[in-house]
Amino acid sequence: MDHADWQNRLLDDLARSGEPGVAAVAYMRKHGTRIGFRRARLSVGAFWTPWGRVYLNARRYNHANSLGDPYALCLVLHEARHLQQGIFTALSVYGELDAWQLHFMVYHRMVDQPPHPAIAELISLPLGWDRKALQRARELMQIYASKKYRVDLLPLFPLGMELRYRLGLRPGIDNRPARPE
Repeated sequence: MDHADWQNRLLDDLARSGEPGVAAVAYMRKHGTRIGFRRARLSVGAFWTPWGRVYLNARRYNHANSLGDPYALCLVLHEARHLQQGIFTALSVYGELDAWQLHFMVYHRMVDQPPHPAIAELISLPLGWDRKALQRARELMQIYASKKYRVDLLPLFPLGMELRYRLGLRPGIDNRPARPE
């Protein structure tokens, strides 16, 4: 199977995962998102680039073992969400919470297994501009993925909002949409 056939099959499988998968696939097809493999730290499952690409970690995945793997599909879904969010939202705890919630809600529906307690709590957190909820999300992500997952380096809000918050210019935070369009 060549790479293009693999990517089309992966996207077809993702679309069959439900409405979030359909939306992600529509976005990736519209924007010509390429999905591939690149080596990364073992603690990384997948990643996105500012150039609109998604990579599964080549240390874990290849053309053969990624097809039909619910976790690999949900990693692609997670990274596609970051591409939809844009760079500033994606590089924030808010953006990570949004992507993690989507990833694990779809994954646990696909495998019909109860989530890890940290993931169950993370899924239940409100996605919004509550700094305490975002701080708790950061803690839960590191409980689940370990301290090697450096979400602690990200601002809680997307960068522009975080700067406004720190400067005491808080108006406008509560009227932002909860999820990216």
